[in-house]
Amino acid sequence: MKRAVVVFSGGQDSTTCLIQAITQYDEVHCVTFNYGQRHREEIVVASKLVAKLGITSHKIFDMNILNNMTVSSLIQDKIPLISYENDTSQIPHTFVPGRNILFLTLAAIYSYQIESTVVITGVCETDFSGYPDCRNDFIKALNMAINLGMEYELSFITPLMWLSKAEIWALADYYHQLNLIRYDTLTCYNGVKGDGCAQCQACHLRACGLSRYREDPKRVMNLLKSKINIC
Repeated sequence: MKRAVVVFSGGQDSTTCLIQAITQYDEVHCVTFNYGQRHREEIVVASKLVAKLGITSHKIFDMNILNNMTVSSLIQDKIPLISYENDTSQIPHTFVPGRNILFLTLAAIYSYQIESTVVITGVCETDFSGYPDCRNDFIKALNMAINLGMEYELSFITPLMWLSKAEIWALADYYHQLNLIRYDTLTCYNGVKGDGCAQCQACHLRACGLSRYREDPKRVMNLLKSKINIC
């Protein structure tokens, strides 16, 4: 039996990964993290989405310790969220240090317990937000360390790593779930479902990707198919 664990936030990227995983694995488990995030409504959205997509195994882990250990506008309401700024010279104020280290480590431990050899995460280096823990080098290094530490062959799978946001929209459309991704997911840092607040960095990347896909869907779909194994 092919079994996978999906790190699932209820946002565009992780939901697209989940939709794909359902077609590729016999058994899919979802893990969601409550870390005191400003957009904590995503936990409710994630729960509704797993039910809608027919997933029966969904764990929500309490990670509020992050709120006490790190400083980020994504987890502390007293730090204001600023509108999108096209500045890649420094790490964004929404970066939560250690978040993906903890999330992937806990997902790996859970995978060990249920005898899954795959952890799927929706991180992306092509159209990313400047977070160092979304880079391919980091994912590969952590994967190696965890396998050594647990003496267990586990693979971190990153289906979106080299896709643009437009191509991620195309992938959702390929699986006939574009409307679900657009209207039922929550990507916005301000906690607005669907098209979001149109002000934060997450909403900007999402909206630009959708606009580019709409401009020339055939071209974007062909680019997607040249990158991943779909017909």
